[in-house]
Amino acid sequence: MSDVDSVNLALLAFRAAIAAVMLAHGINHIFGGGKIEGTGRWFASLGMKPGILHAWLASLTEVAGGALLVLGLFTPLAGAAVIGVMLVALITNHRGNGFFIFRPGEGWEYVMTLTFCGFLLAVVGPGQWSLDRAFHIRDNLTGTNGLLIALIAGVGGALALLAVFWRPEREQAA
Repeated sequence: MSDVDSVNLALLAFRAAIAAVMLAHGINHIFGGGKIEGTGRWFASLGMKPGILHAWLASLTEVAGGALLVLGLFTPLAGAAVIGVMLVALITNHRGNGFFIFRPGEGWEYVMTLTFCGFLLAVVGPGQWSLDRAFHIRDNLTGTNGLLIALIAGVGGALALLAVFWRPEREQAA
């Protein structure tokens, strides 16, 4: 196996692993436990109003981003999807719970790691074993363009969403 094949195999495995996580999260938010209605109530409890809208937005973003990643199609947009949903999760649910995931309330190490996985894929791209490569769109979307997509769509999208819709309950002074 050549060095190029080794890199492409590693990128394929990495994409597939992150895709599996994103697909599982999105599908679970829609069909697991309390289904999408329960996810909507949970999002509302985090201050994302209206909760059901954000449950659908996050879940469909996770499913679409995961599907695009596994195919290696429009990879910077898929990476931006990972960045966006994980940054929102970090800020609304995990940031006040410390670093480690095993702490009460779940710390932010997991969502931070996934955020940077999305960033890496957006900038580096999917490798040669992808639909981006097959359709000759890979070269136009990686590097600086991938970086800009990650920052504008991923980070900017998350911050804009939070600025407009996040309204957490304020703690009352005793």
